[in-house]
Amino acid sequence: MTFEELVAYRAQPATNFRTRPPAVVEGPIGPDTLDLPQACARAKQLTGRPFKFTLTGPHMLAKMLYDVHYRNLPKLTMALADALAVQVAHCNADVIQVDEANLPGSPDEWPWAAEAMNRVLEAVKTTPAVHLCFGNYGGQSIQQGTWGKLIGYLNALHADHIVMETAHRPFDELAVFRDLRPGIGFGLGVVDIKSTEIETADEIARAIERAGKTLGAERIKYIHPDCGFWMLKRNIADGKIRALVKGRDLHQGSPNGSSWPSSH
Repeated sequence: MTFEELVAYRAQPATNFRTRPPAVVEGPIGPDTLDLPQACARAKQLTGRPFKFTLTGPHMLAKMLYDVHYRNLPKLTMALADALAVQVAHCNADVIQVDEANLPGSPDEWPWAAEAMNRVLEAVKTTPAVHLCFGNYGGQSIQQGTWGKLIGYLNALHADHIVMETAHRPFDELAVFRDLRPGIGFGLGVVDIKSTEIETADEIARAIERAGKTLGAERIKYIHPDCGFWMLKRNIADGKIRALVKGRDLHQGSPNGSSWPSSH
């Protein structure tokens, strides 16, 4: 990249937290040398339990790249979606989850972002899922916005379930998910990965209870951390996962407890 291109990239609202793009798009995008099935197979060998494989979604990838070929964000996103679809069609995992951490900050882009996401989800041979969050860089949210602006996007997804950041969000925002299409399972984030404080089992159980009263206990299909633990030390991540399991068990043992599959 030229210096002028670097300056332009750093000035973009979606990428002003980065110093350089992860890649420059100089020609048509295809599967090329990307080999997600091999990465999936290698990870699957590490467990004998149900296995979920995750990958970054086409919208976020498109927003992070510097594009000198398509020069059109929706077209770039669709090209990335088609390349990812070819890959996930050969991935063998119980759940394949596509992650989007940029769209919450650009909710008006949801119609074509949903079309791109569905191209990937429709290629999944097993259970397709989608994770959305507001980003996590240095323990900070990258995107600003609300979940209420993305209900149309969520309802358009061809996903079995969604995995949402809700622990780090205002509690009152949960109510917007009452409008989620019934056919989509709702995953409730109960562990705040942007905080180094380890939740207690009682705090986890109370979070599940409050969400159940807001949405209906039967509506919550999974509980999980808001996002990944990559910014946290291993001992903190382990403590949070232990609290998640103990809190789930505590809630299920209460008079108002509900039972779900193991959280992903």
